[in-house]
Amino acid sequence: MRGPEYTRDAGVGEGRSAAAPPYGKLAEIPPNPHHPPMFEYQQHRRFFAQCAQGLEDLLAEELRELGAEPETPGRQGVGFLADTAALYRIVYRTRLAARVLAPLITFDCHSDRYLYTTARKLDWDVLLTPATTFAVDATVSQSNLDHSQFAAQRLKDAIVDHFRESTGSRPSVDRRAPQLLLNLHVRQNRAVISLDLGGGALHRRGYRTEAGEAPLQETLAAAIVRLSGWDGEGPLHDPMCGSGTLLAEAWLSASRIPAGWLRAQLAPPWALLPDFDEQVWVEVRREAAALRRRLEPGLVSGADLDRDVVKTARANLAKLPGGAAIGLGVADARDLALPPGATVLTNPPYGVRLGQRREVEALYKAFGDALKRRCPGTTAWILCGDTALVGQLGLRPAKRVPLWNGGIECRLVRLDLFSGFRKADTRTQE
Repeated sequence: MRGPEYTRDAGVGEGRSAAAPPYGKLAEIPPNPHHPPMFEYQQHRRFFAQCAQGLEDLLAEELRELGAEPETPGRQGVGFLADTAALYRIVYRTRLAARVLAPLITFDCHSDRYLYTTARKLDWDVLLTPATTFAVDATVSQSNLDHSQFAAQRLKDAIVDHFRESTGSRPSVDRRAPQLLLNLHVRQNRAVISLDLGGGALHRRGYRTEAGEAPLQETLAAAIVRLSGWDGEGPLHDPMCGSGTLLAEAWLSASRIPAGWLRAQLAPPWALLPDFDEQVWVEVRREAAALRRRLEPGLVSGADLDRDVVKTARANLAKLPGGAAIGLGVADARDLALPPGATVLTNPPYGVRLGQRREVEALYKAFGDALKRRCPGTTAWILCGDTALVGQLGLRPAKRVPLWNGGIECRLVRLDLFSGFRKADTRTQE
């Protein structure tokens, strides 16, 4: 399996805006005298943020806004420099990153024996104790090590044997909820062992305990909200809301609630860093709290034809701060009617199952008719799971953005609904 590129492709700052980040430029980061450098990230203050394919440039932009200095985006990720405050801010507030990794060591790795021997040399005592649970995620590609589970096992063996030799006891592996999660990436016989600062996939915000069929991943939903430019200044509606993910991410974004708010109610995984600074973490949380704002009830709303699906969405949204103010109802998207100035964000069915195609095409046509006849003066952003479905809307997109929903290549299209709408141009538009 091919993982994200960890190799630094270019110098910091290439391809970036000349504008300084809002939290100040990271010129030189002095070493902390209380914590002499032990691991790679402490020496260089370089970290890596993974993301879904197609979100790399957006993620680099977000990292800059949060005070980091991003490098040129790579494949499914962005390397970045960050001081302590910027790092905590990113892990707490990023809406687009799937994981944030702190590299412990990078080395040539041509065999499992060398992986084991090198890992044994790391100072594991500053990261965990025999009472700490841990787990290892691994990806390998184009290397002599060609099995990710075996590579993860060898790293686990090195850690366990270290503690057995030094203390006579060993930490336990907990694959479901480890206190410390390590990431091993081996590509072209070059290995990176990193600490996963989010303790797992950051798209798991904590509010979606119930999900409907084929739920939209939270990070992709957040990207759609960001691309739409909606900032809470006008009403937003999702007429095919499913389990409510687009509504939740729109609410969190406009309310300026950190994406990691629910996760951080417990001890944050980054508190296991050997140089964790409690005072800086408290200040980062205080800073984020000062940015929050209250949204008016009904500003964000959604509907779905399935009553049980609406019930699921209501349960999920109720877990968000103020989420009970998100309006929900049972309605058919084909009957949609909205006032001028509203924004539509929605992810209609894809019709990938056998026998669903005609039904979905009919839905797209009827939905497009509703938009142009009963929603003048609005803007609609629609994630189409098949580029061929765009033409079924009967409207000419003002913009098309390629996005990936898992392994499905999609198009996010923007429709500007004027009173004098134009019919669709059936030619391919990219």
